[in-house]
Amino acid sequence: MCKFHYNIFMKTNPNNFLKASDIIDFNHPSIQVLAKRLSDNCNSDKAIAKNCFHYVRDEIKHAGDFKSQIGTCSASEVLEHKTGWCYAKAHLLAALLRANSIPTGFCYQRLHCNEYEDGSFCLHGLNAIYLKEFGWYRVDPRGNKEGVNAQFNPPLEQLAFLVGEGEFDLEMIHQEPLNCVITALKTNDTYEKMVGNFPDIQNL
Repeated sequence: MCKFHYNIFMKTNPNNFLKASDIIDFNHPSIQVLAKRLSDNCNSDKAIAKNCFHYVRDEIKHAGDFKSQIGTCSASEVLEHKTGWCYAKAHLLAALLRANSIPTGFCYQRLHCNEYEDGSFCLHGLNAIYLKEFGWYRVDPRGNKEGVNAQFNPPLEQLAFLVGEGEFDLEMIHQEPLNCVITALKTNDTYEKMVGNFPDIQNL
């Protein structure tokens, strides 16, 4: 089993992970309103991050689990339609946290995609959050279901998936989503189009 090496994160400057972009569009009014609501009465960045994580994990439907026919990519699109693939849900979580001045980036795993296509692999998207008390901390807001139980309990990491044989973590925090992820989300705007066309390392 591949072990994630957090010493790589130690050299990553959190101040570079606070910017808005076309995809992480946290200046959008709807995201600003929600970000403020989720931070109300919170006395720490940990409390805010927990609220934002639970919202995206539980209130935004995973497009694969629900076979969504609505394609989303930017954070505001995900919030508007309340659905997205793991990558898109990570975009919304990053936007909510950056709107609250909490540095947030993007991490990826390469996992088996046998759930959708036997023998296939794909990238899986999640987040790294910089918390003042703990440093960089990975979370996975893809949404829980039978066999998937991602939680927020720093400093303990509990992701949706543990990497197994032939799988691995991509050991970097990205300031913006990978280009291949954005292309896949914008090109494959239905469940049927995305299955079989997931982003993978050959597209990096």
